[in-house]
Amino acid sequence: MNRQGSAFSGYRVLDLTDDKGMLCSRYLADMGAEVLRIEKPGATQSRFYWENLGKRAITLNIDFKPGQEIFRRLVETADVLVESCPPGYLNALGLGYHHLSQINPRLVMASITGFGQSGPYRGYKSCDLVASALGGQMYVCGEAESPPLKFFGSQSCYLASIFAAIGVMLALWSRHTLGRGQHIDISLQECVVATLDHVLVRYFYQGVVAKRQGGLYWSNAFRIFPCKDDYILLSLFQQWPTLVEWLAAEGMAGDLTDEKWQDRDYRLQHLDHVIEVLERWTKSHAVAGLVEEGQLMRFPWAEVASIPGLIASPQLRERDFWVEVGHPELGKKYKFPAAPAKLSRSPWRVGSKVPRAGEHNEEIYQGLGLSEKEIRTLIKDGVI
Repeated sequence: MNRQGSAFSGYRVLDLTDDKGMLCSRYLADMGAEVLRIEKPGATQSRFYWENLGKRAITLNIDFKPGQEIFRRLVETADVLVESCPPGYLNALGLGYHHLSQINPRLVMASITGFGQSGPYRGYKSCDLVASALGGQMYVCGEAESPPLKFFGSQSCYLASIFAAIGVMLALWSRHTLGRGQHIDISLQECVVATLDHVLVRYFYQGVVAKRQGGLYWSNAFRIFPCKDDYILLSLFQQWPTLVEWLAAEGMAGDLTDEKWQDRDYRLQHLDHVIEVLERWTKSHAVAGLVEEGQLMRFPWAEVASIPGLIASPQLRERDFWVEVGHPELGKKYKFPAAPAKLSRSPWRVGSKVPRAGEHNEEIYQGLGLSEKEIRTLIKDGVI
């Protein structure tokens, strides 16, 4: 149900996405919108996607004419449609934005695809891996002498979902002024390229092609080092005299106390040696002790958190970042990340459960005016 006081209370969102866009509609549900997750009849009941928390679920086959008619009736009641069908698929069914906006001129429709609705790649097959590769992200990740490396997780899809959610919010805001909705065209490839940050800036203005540097930050300002028990992120040159004094006090500074190492350019030219000395030092310490003492001395150092360490983080626990969600079939509870933004007046709340496929069929379809007899017939015909 819609949650009063949340930013999107009173809005209805139709969710016709796969993994490329499920997180977008999940965020809209967190913000209070009523999100109707639409899947074909026979969808696996046991799937438990955290991206579907807080949604409601119906089954509908829009490949059938009766299903298309029911979908149009749903669109009449909706504010937003989020979909990730192949380009041209909905148009071929008479359900593209051009058709649907005639039914509901206030509809905001977000289409999330691998390469967008136009261009020579629009029909190419895509996924998170393909977007990471063709978006340039993979090229700059990994060790210097190793092949390109994929980011962990479905980062390309998550980026697309976040940009789509922003687009939806902007379009709804514009609707207050213009009175009409609009179509939002989201390309996974473009979303990845948009987050390449310094990689593109350095290429456009300096002609520098970024290289893979493993645990070394692109500007050489930070590096990941091994410790006795785990890994630590260290700043290499910040407060250099203090860092060298610390190493010298433990008899581990080597020749870094020599005057020549005070020159930053010299340190950059001989970075491998600096790293070698620091690595011998970090390997003689446990992570927690180095981080605590370094932070007391105002070094921006951090433990590279393991997954158990992340779950046990006192910082996240104090801020109530973890929420428990019940599995609809197994009767178990699992922890999930809470909302990544804390709004003081219009709360962003993670839903408490994932709906079963078709769980809300009767309620939603009766709300459209379908009788129990009509619903039974549609079920028999494989429409819902």
